[in-house]
Amino acid sequence: MAKMSQQQILDMVEKDFIKSDVPRVDVGDTVNVHFRIVEGDKERTQVFQGVLIARSGHGINEMMTVRRIVEEVGIERCFPLNSPLVAKIEAVRRADSRRAKLYYLRDRAGKSRRLRDRRRGMKQVAGLAVAGQEQAKTPAADKAEKKA
Repeated sequence: MAKMSQQQILDMVEKDFIKSDVPRVDVGDTVNVHFRIVEGDKERTQVFQGVLIARSGHGINEMMTVRRIVEEVGIERCFPLNSPLVAKIEAVRRADSRRAKLYYLRDRAGKSRRLRDRRRGMKQVAGLAVAGQEQAKTPAADKAEKKA
């Protein structure tokens, strides 16, 4: 048997606990995070909707920071992506972001807090269709369709 490094052993053990049903969400997207809250013997699901401003870590340790504004006060929560308490993550709106961390949104207020929508400013990214909208066609696909 070949000798395995400690990191390879850890990756093999963690592989069973990493969620496979997490949709692709990027920094800048508005997301709904369904979080299970246990109060005594009762359990309920609370939805936290906000802008994904940061992702960090990898594998089982991956975290995402979601920011929302409630009564003109910014609230941020860090969610472990692979936690059993995170029931579901869904993308509400896709936004264009040129940075990996959007911490500058903490200092913004009003219209300057808004991010450019991916449907308008950019071509649709393959595999990231927005709910209720068809996948955007490329100009080459339109030409091929007209010839046929």
